[in-house]
Amino acid sequence: MSERTLRNQSRNPLAVEYSATLAGLSIVPIATFLAAFVVGGLALAGQRSLGSTVLGIGLETVLTALLFVSGGCLLAVGVGSRYGVVETTPDRSAGLGVAGGFGFVAFSGVGLITSQTFGFGRLVWAPLALTAGLTVAGAIVFAREDLGVTVPAGLFSVVIGGLILFDVLTPAWAWSPAGFGVTFNGTVLIPLLAIVTGFVTAWAAANAFEGFGAAGRQAGAFFLIGANAALILLVLLLLIAFIVKNGFWYAVDGIEMGPGLHFHWPFVMDGYDVVLDQKGIYPAIIGTFWLVVGALVMAVPLGVGAAIFLTEYAEEGRFTSVIDIATNGLWSTPSVVFGLFGYAFLVPRLGNNTSLLAGMIVLGFMLLPLVLITSREAIKSVPDDYRDASAALGVSKWETIKAVTIPSAMPGIVTGIIIGIGRIAGETAPILIVTADNPQRSSAPAIMGSFELTTSPPFIVNEALLSGSSALPYQLYGAITTGVVGDDPGYGWATAFVLLLVVLSFYVIGITTRIYFRKKLQA
Repeated sequence: MSERTLRNQSRNPLAVEYSATLAGLSIVPIATFLAAFVVGGLALAGQRSLGSTVLGIGLETVLTALLFVSGGCLLAVGVGSRYGVVETTPDRSAGLGVAGGFGFVAFSGVGLITSQTFGFGRLVWAPLALTAGLTVAGAIVFAREDLGVTVPAGLFSVVIGGLILFDVLTPAWAWSPAGFGVTFNGTVLIPLLAIVTGFVTAWAAANAFEGFGAAGRQAGAFFLIGANAALILLVLLLLIAFIVKNGFWYAVDGIEMGPGLHFHWPFVMDGYDVVLDQKGIYPAIIGTFWLVVGALVMAVPLGVGAAIFLTEYAEEGRFTSVIDIATNGLWSTPSVVFGLFGYAFLVPRLGNNTSLLAGMIVLGFMLLPLVLITSREAIKSVPDDYRDASAALGVSKWETIKAVTIPSAMPGIVTGIIIGIGRIAGETAPILIVTADNPQRSSAPAIMGSFELTTSPPFIVNEALLSGSSALPYQLYGAITTGVVGDDPGYGWATAFVLLLVVLSFYVIGITTRIYFRKKLQA
């Protein structure tokens, strides 16, 4: 029996209690990170100043305490693990990735301090920074994993907390490093450092909570992935909340309901008319609707049809490889390039002026690659067993595609179409180049009422379709550039709010449609 095993078996209940306590301390840095994120986020957003208080305690003091508590708990867990007080299974080393990360922090910190604060030249600060980075990285590589993960993160947190505690970093602190052209203010740097430091210590604590080793690295990876997903979602929610906060009340102002079926929403149902004192965006909404409809009519049949051919009929080879490259290239092409193509090729052939039709075609070109890509992937995901079962019953290939393959792939196809619509509905550059005329229109384009028969080709003309129009993205752009937002900021925010509603509604429709088709397939 090994000496370590004998020592563990001979532990008294008090040691076991200490072990449980120290193991529980690994949760504290994660909790303090969440608190630092909230408090620091409020400071960065300008909702709280560093001189304000939280529960009677200064915000700066709260951030300092969180850093010290987080770093202290992490150091206690690492040292306790190293000396056997906490039962863990660390590897021999934390690895090159961790060493490189903390080494880079040391290199950057020493380099900036020696070059910008003390004014040393490159011949001095570069060797010092490189020595610091290599020393820290080497120490982590050769140290056991529990120390290599917890000690650098804990010391990082304590050092940052000490800089704030001893007034090295204060809200009035400002730094303009030579050659950077920017000024770093303490009101921004302190909460930002608190959040970043809390994030690092929380990652290290996630490793420690699972006892290091493979399980600890997995917990750390899960924390990083989860934090990244939560941050993306938080940014989206904050963006939506900010637009709603600034534009909702302006957009809904003046709504009339009743008696009977009477309903009037001035901002959405009126045009823009200075004489009548109307600031509505109805023409832009209708213009956006027709642009999306035209793009759908062009792109969906072509995209889905091409996906069916490439997946069900064409053999894998050079031809399909070229199509894949071309499709991916089109999807990654900037929207302004599509707009310039439409201006150079379509506009001269469609009356030599901006028009709804040119916008429909350009947006259709933008939508086409996404419809093709998502439709192909959706069709490929249909199990071959479905096709084989249909063929065994004597059903032709085309009938199998119509009755089996397409219905099974419909959730994916519809999802791709709706995502594409959400993108093109918010595009500004193509609309600005090939469609827009007057951003503040008083009337909407009457597409359905403008068809006329003629005795010469093409025998059907539509003046509204060949005329310029507004759209919600261009309406917002026009409101900013023409000074409307400066005179009436609520108008711009309300326009952005309605545009956001339109785009999000497409996503809601897509999700609902996908759920419907999935339930229909499972029924």
